[in-house]
Amino acid sequence: MNKIKMLVLDIDGTIFKKDYTATEKVKRTLQNLCNDGIKVVLCTGRMYAATKFIAQELGLNTPVICYQGSLVKNFCGNTETLFEKTMDSALARDVIKELKRRKIFFNIYINDELMVEEDSPLIQQYVDARNLTYKIIGNCDNIDLTGLNKILAIDDDTNLIENLQKEMAKKYKGKLYVVRSTPRFCEFSNPEATKGNALRFLAKLWNIKQEEIMACGDQDNDIEMLLAAGIKVAMGNATEDLKKIADYVTETVDNDGVVCAVAKYIGEKYAL
Repeated sequence: MNKIKMLVLDIDGTIFKKDYTATEKVKRTLQNLCNDGIKVVLCTGRMYAATKFIAQELGLNTPVICYQGSLVKNFCGNTETLFEKTMDSALARDVIKELKRRKIFFNIYINDELMVEEDSPLIQQYVDARNLTYKIIGNCDNIDLTGLNKILAIDDDTNLIENLQKEMAKKYKGKLYVVRSTPRFCEFSNPEATKGNALRFLAKLWNIKQEEIMACGDQDNDIEMLLAAGIKVAMGNATEDLKKIADYVTETVDNDGVVCAVAKYIGEKYAL
């Protein structure tokens, strides 16, 4: 078996439990890997501002993959942008128009700033859980959408979000990447902005082969990430579609599933 040189991890539901914290066992395991020269990369739908603090808290020193793969950026030493795929402004306006027609709440992200048209309990809940700030901008028609990384539609009706994803993925096939990142979230981004493409970019940069990469995730937006890895790990709490493509279904996030997967495929010494 090839030695794993790169471990790519989703955050929420993979290393973060529902209270948005990682256990000490997970933190220690990731630090052990880093100390042995294995590249541990966070790969998330979260914005850069939120992701870099998590990476710092975990003691990582690799670039982070944000916005479902729209942005790969350093946070240690310099903050160089290594890879970025933003949305076409005309397509973004079309998505916004459609979401407003359906009366679905949404966030937009431009230059790593979270913006909403109006205040809502949905955005307050979202930022409070992630320790973020946001800007109320009024009508999106009045702002320049150049540099928009993603649009996030949010609704507590999970069936509505499921149907929205299916309909919009069909409507924008080949033009946008449309994916559910949680049962309540539907995300829109550049068609090249996937976790898998961002993973492959870093692997090429570091001259790491696919079979030397392990990826762990829990949601449908992690499918592309797992497909780009040599060892595909789904969390015990993962969606059924993700489990179908996985080489291994590990324990749940509450039972330190990432630690179990590391012990199985990289080495038990790292999980001590």
